Amino acid sequence: MNDSALLSIEGLSVSYGDFLALHDVTMQFPKGRIISIIGSNGAGKSTLLRTVMGVTKPTSGHVIFSNEDITGLQTSKIVAKGLSMSPEGSYVFEDMSVHENLMMGAYLPSHRKNMDSLLERSYELFPVLKEKSKQLATFLSGGQRQMLAIARALMSEPKLLICDEISLGLAPVVIGDIYDRILDVNDSGVTIVLVEQEVKRSLEYSDFSYVLVKGRVVMQGKADELDEGAVRDAYFGINQFA
Repeated sequence: MNDSALLSIEGLSVSYGDFLALHDVTMQFPKGRIISIIGSNGAGKSTLLRTVMGVTKPTSGHVIFSNEDITGLQTSKIVAKGLSMSPEGSYVFEDMSVHENLMMGAYLPSHRKNMDSLLERSYELFPVLKEKSKQLATFLSGGQRQMLAIARALMSEPKLLICDEISLGLAPVVIGDIYDRILDVNDSGVTIVLVEQEVKRSLEYSDFSYVLVKGRVVMQGKADELDEGAVRDAYFGINQFA
């Protein structure tokens, strides 16, 4: 891609002891675009995200965000710079209300100044959260939990939002609704990174896609130009990707 990248991953390698989880991974995420990272369990997606968010230290390589090297920076400082993530598993604070969960997303002083407008935006995006604002998160459905997790991530006013497996375990109609809201978020100017196992949906909703297999980028290209069958072959490690 020739676009100016908001986030760049440059030659990133990560080891756990003798096991090399990521092998010289390079990716670019241009401002205002939707980029998907496709891979099965064990492909290295979680390691990649943990490294980008400062949880895991790389063996080599760099993470560049807004032209600044943020490699290994403390996670809270990365979030403060405008990078946020909705984690896999629809993680929410179950013993807190929907409203309290959202407030946790705006924990930095700069975000709390805009609390009212951020809450209003979240409730406009996901009206069901407003209806259930006083309800404990533990009583939400799976889809509502995922909506809350995304809305909470947006409370930090990110320039770039990473969505990790946001469709996992949800009914198709719910997935479609959530992905439509993701498009709305992108239309507002937020760059989106979709991390998914599902090939067809990833290609349908993104501008550009990377396929990650065994810690390596084995395929990349504009989503509407990639052949779904070839991506599936890469995904499952068939032929040259085995």
